[in-house]
Amino acid sequence: MAEDWSCGSTSQFNDDVDTFVNMKERTKLFIIIAIFIACYYIPWNSSYVRMAGLEAFMMLQEYAREHVLTCLIPAFFIAGAIAVFVSQGAVLKYFGAQAKKFLAYSVASVSGSILAVCSCTVLPLFAGIYSRGAGIGPATAFLYSGPAVNILAITLTAKILGWQLGLARAVGAIFFAIITGLLMAVIFRKDDAKRTIGAIYLPDDEHKGRSLLQDSLYMLTMVLILIFAAFAKPADGSAGLWIGIFSAKWYITIGLLILLFIMLKKWFNKDERVEWVQSTWGFMKQIFPLLGAGVLVAGFMLGRPGHPALIPDYYIQSVVGGNSVWANVFASISGALMYFATLTEVPILQGLIGAGMGKGPALALLLAGPALSLPNMLVIGSVMGPKKTATFCVIIVLMSTIAGMCYGWLVE
Repeated sequence: MAEDWSCGSTSQFNDDVDTFVNMKERTKLFIIIAIFIACYYIPWNSSYVRMAGLEAFMMLQEYAREHVLTCLIPAFFIAGAIAVFVSQGAVLKYFGAQAKKFLAYSVASVSGSILAVCSCTVLPLFAGIYSRGAGIGPATAFLYSGPAVNILAITLTAKILGWQLGLARAVGAIFFAIITGLLMAVIFRKDDAKRTIGAIYLPDDEHKGRSLLQDSLYMLTMVLILIFAAFAKPADGSAGLWIGIFSAKWYITIGLLILLFIMLKKWFNKDERVEWVQSTWGFMKQIFPLLGAGVLVAGFMLGRPGHPALIPDYYIQSVVGGNSVWANVFASISGALMYFATLTEVPILQGLIGAGMGKGPALALLLAGPALSLPNMLVIGSVMGPKKTATFCVIIVLMSTIAGMCYGWLVE
């Protein structure tokens, strides 16, 4: 009997592998066909389309210059460290499906106040904790809050767009992170249960004699490198503290890099360092190609702020005036598809409000935009699957629409 069971299990495993391989091959075929159709039918002889194509690559260049080295690379190394050095037991204890909900969602929902990252930079960090067994609820709460609950961005919103909009953004972002996580946990509770059953619970690793304090200092140093390297230039008239930090950001970052090098040399052996780099490279291979493709598509369709592409700016401005249901829905969907670098959403909205955008749609875009983007969606889909990704995006768009309409009624 045991032999028969073993053969059946092996056969089922082989069938599952074949199905997975066939799915990957079909995906590659679909991509090849899509690229061929685009090359065949896109009217590149049109000056308007050529301008949009140029804008796509200009956006990719801008992204590479301003975000890859200072934001994404540090985030990839943090994700690699989470996957290698943070024990699965610790992740399951604080973020797993069976973790205490108050603690898990409290930590996840305010994480953005520490990590001033954009919707793309948070992706490696999300992939790292999710791959270690974090529940879908706390993981997606973290995914939303990372770029949305940003103290500097909220302060800038209040200063430039008014304290009411700044306060509404702060309250809405924290509330959204918790509600989004709870809804995802309820909707996909069966999937989470399967992941919990299949998880391997291991005791915390000793990591060659390192203490918990040493591991914590190592992770904290990398987080600080990410924060200071990506620290954006404050707006004119900002508090002296922000200006002082920005002036000293590279000195602080270099000092932290030296400290990190000393830690790696003294506390980690060669095999551990190699494993860390390999894990980081794994996340890069998974995320970078989709991210680049997403930035190109977003640039081609929507362009950079102040630079027209296939969809003109005036068209967006013309449909988000007032506080109608359609205006809020359109603002939410537009924000979800567009890519906003950290803090750039504020001057963009300043221009849109000046052109007649309603306050309700403005909040809807603020709540949906920083947390989502087309590149972001493509990568999330590769991490947790298209069904969960679509649900996550729909929840944010719907809640942003409702929040925008409620805020519009209040301020009117």
